[in-house]
Amino acid sequence: VLVPAQSVNAVVSTFLAAGEGRRLAGALAWEALRIEAGRPRWAREADARAIPHELDWLRTAVHLTKGCYPGQETIARTLNLGRPPRRLTVLQLDGLVGDLPQPGASVRMGERAVGAVTSVARHHELGPIALALLRRAVPAGEQLTVEITEVDEATGETIPVGRVDAAQEVLVSPEGRAQASPAERPGAELRKGLRL
Repeated sequence: VLVPAQSVNAVVSTFLAAGEGRRLAGALAWEALRIEAGRPRWAREADARAIPHELDWLRTAVHLTKGCYPGQETIARTLNLGRPPRRLTVLQLDGLVGDLPQPGASVRMGERAVGAVTSVARHHELGPIALALLRRAVPAGEQLTVEITEVDEATGETIPVGRVDAAQEVLVSPEGRAQASPAERPGAELRKGLRL
């Protein structure tokens, strides 16, 4: 909730008085709940090359029956054919290691890099969790690892120091199909007629 600075104390007092057991939480708690919900954030998951299909925005942020708009061709093509290049996923990270990966850390399937962590937090119930953009072709049940890095103080270089196991919670289907996608590719009936 955004409020003018002079109203913050009144809003906080009203919020705390409205229910038993309410208390304030900081930005880290908000970030953990955002990651748990799979909500993309600008400059983390969403960037200039992201398309709505990768971030599960077809359900909430794209009007599919509106008239023409910039980017409509990309959205229509991916809606009808599926197959966006990347997909957003929640990663449940192994909490035994103790260290958290940094945004930008490489997500690996075996030794092959298949994506990157975009956001990471410690959740109050789930433990360490992250959002990552993975290649579309990564199987949903595949066990992954995420690199843990540290900065070498002498050189300033980021060096890998280990890996943490990660399990996927699928947000965007690996097939790239959305709930709004048609069951059959548009124009399929025309192609059937040509084959006769």
